[in-house]
Amino acid sequence: MKFVGLVGSNADESYNRKLLEFIRRQFKVKFELEVLEIDDIPMFNQDENWEECFQLRLLYHKITRADGVIIATPEHNHTITAALKSVLEWLSFKVHPFEDKPVMIVGASYYDQGTSRAQVHLRKILDAPGVNAFTLPGNEFLLGKAKEAFDGNGNITDQGTVKFLEMCLDNFIKYVGVVSSLKKPKPIEAEDLYCKGAIDTTILGIDPDDPDWLEKAAKQVNAVEGDTYVKLDNGLLTVNQLNMFLNAMPFELTYADDNNQFLYYNDAHPDPNTMLGKRVKEQVGNRLGTVHGTLPPARMKNVEWVVGTLRNGNQEYVRTIVPGTPPEVINTHNYQAMYYPDGSYAGINEIIFNFKPWLDWYLKETGQRLVGGTGMQTVHGATDADSGASSTDAAGSGADLTTDADSGASIQ
Repeated sequence: MKFVGLVGSNADESYNRKLLEFIRRQFKVKFELEVLEIDDIPMFNQDENWEECFQLRLLYHKITRADGVIIATPEHNHTITAALKSVLEWLSFKVHPFEDKPVMIVGASYYDQGTSRAQVHLRKILDAPGVNAFTLPGNEFLLGKAKEAFDGNGNITDQGTVKFLEMCLDNFIKYVGVVSSLKKPKPIEAEDLYCKGAIDTTILGIDPDDPDWLEKAAKQVNAVEGDTYVKLDNGLLTVNQLNMFLNAMPFELTYADDNNQFLYYNDAHPDPNTMLGKRVKEQVGNRLGTVHGTLPPARMKNVEWVVGTLRNGNQEYVRTIVPGTPPEVINTHNYQAMYYPDGSYAGINEIIFNFKPWLDWYLKETGQRLVGGTGMQTVHGATDADSGASSTDAAGSGADLTTDADSGASIQ
């Protein structure tokens, strides 16, 4: 599960930030938590455009896609901070990311009450029309005497408190599971698979379906190549090194931007006919509608569904297993949403690989085996059998896409 934690203070030093960071570290095996700030958000003004604030856009996109939200609120004058109240105003006026979203409230304060009154007020706000969050009832975690609660490394020292916090978080995980079953996905609008519009990174003046698009586009923008260095977020590589790195991946990788233009695939196989999702260089730059132009209309609708599902944030990834392959191949496709710095949709990163060798290796290493009939096999064994790994889980997760994927076509 992926949660976001909202720091309810805009102060540089905050015990509620410490509390969320402790939760993120201490319970990382249970869920993934991303801590978000509200320090650069202006006071709510309905005459202003919320989209002009980067941090508000970030909060909107992160909350929309999260499985649940944990809000850590201080207590100022018996209520929540003005900064947190303002954020909730912004996110319940033109946009409503909290609607039907599971929310847990925690709080830390200097005094014994541990933000109890602020939490009562926050529950009322989250229940208001326009917010409509599903706030976990009861289950209050109130951290009093916050100055003494943490050690120098930001850890809560009292083990009884940590155990109670873990119980509250376990209850929230169960609550998210229940609420998620009631979630209705956003309706998917018709996708423009033929790139009729343009985005900031679209290279204009060249037909996307031109088989020489790559060379012409690279020349037009003076694209670097060879031993020219590229500074990445966490590294410095030449273009040649980047190509070697990506081509050495044990997966077939593709990227299509949020304008539905196919821009890249790695050269993991020298012969396209040996690829699980066949691609050729002449397709680079193509419209997705062109890449999948040979599919019947019903299957094109499945392509739209995958793109629209990821664009809407209904799912962060879509997985499917392509049927009809030989026994030594489990043709697995993973379509992963990508995001711009403000959290908005940036396109699809597709990974295709044969899962069978990985499964065989796992079974050998753990001493387990597959049992059961075809399509109903599960992993059993004396070692690590509670892992829950099963071919049923893998195949079932992509059941809605089998009509799209059974030809081996991929969302390139």
